[in-house]
Amino acid sequence: MRIATASYPVDVLDDWDTYAAKITEWVGRGAEAGADLLVFPEYGAMELATLAGPKVAADLEASLHAVSGLLPRVDRLHADLATAHGVHILAASAPAAYDLPPGVARPVNRARLFSPGGGVGVQDKQIMTRFEAEEWDVVPGGPLQLFNTALGKIGILICYDAEFPLLGRALAEADIILVPSVTEAMTGYSRVRIGAQARALENQCITVMASVVGDAMWSPALETCVGAGGVFGPPDRGFPDTGVFAMGEINKPGWVYADVDLSAVADVRRDGGVLNRRDWRAQSGRDAAAPMMPLG
Repeated sequence: MRIATASYPVDVLDDWDTYAAKITEWVGRGAEAGADLLVFPEYGAMELATLAGPKVAADLEASLHAVSGLLPRVDRLHADLATAHGVHILAASAPAAYDLPPGVARPVNRARLFSPGGGVGVQDKQIMTRFEAEEWDVVPGGPLQLFNTALGKIGILICYDAEFPLLGRALAEADIILVPSVTEAMTGYSRVRIGAQARALENQCITVMASVVGDAMWSPALETCVGAGGVFGPPDRGFPDTGVFAMGEINKPGWVYADVDLSAVADVRRDGGVLNRRDWRAQSGRDAAAPMMPLG
């Protein structure tokens, strides 16, 4: 399987056709390179707010709803491209203010996974960053899900979610965990990348990080973005010694490609040099808060 993960620049768009042409070109380029799975980043869809004009794009609340209102059209485009090219596509996540879970009254951060057969999997972000919670009022959505696809079992941890091991453990059956992200500095990028690598280690699976790159000063939700695409696995038998299949150059736009073999996931889980996924339960009974011991 070949995976393409994006280092994706967001743009000020002239009109819908400009956006459609951009996504069509990106997907076409990835498919032509032989990718079976294409992964776009978190909040990459915020560029759609520019279609409502600079005033809306610069307004946190207005931009949420402007993008949410376009999602059905965005999803039709991605569904058509997935079918036309015979690929799976994780569309860039976006604020969604409709089809909300019971008790949720504010927009959620939603990723959508499209299969070439017309299937659509929806995954909402679980844990909000300080900016999302304290300034933007984007809230947690529906629970984690695991998608059984022709490529294997795929889970999604959106950006900050990848920094929490219990969320990763909830996806312990996943062969691949997708980590769409947007981060404003090397510190944030490093946290998410380290989280993605840690989840690959714990679950003995493949993780795929996509990033927004470059400046988007027209949006207070994005502003400066620092990142790169990357594909990771456990540093063990059948995987790179570093656990890194591929990692893009920071803030260089384009696809980052990696060729992976999911049989290596099954093999390392069965007979790896270590068995982190199996031995997770060995923590039970040993994970209580450690007592404080005085040392003279």
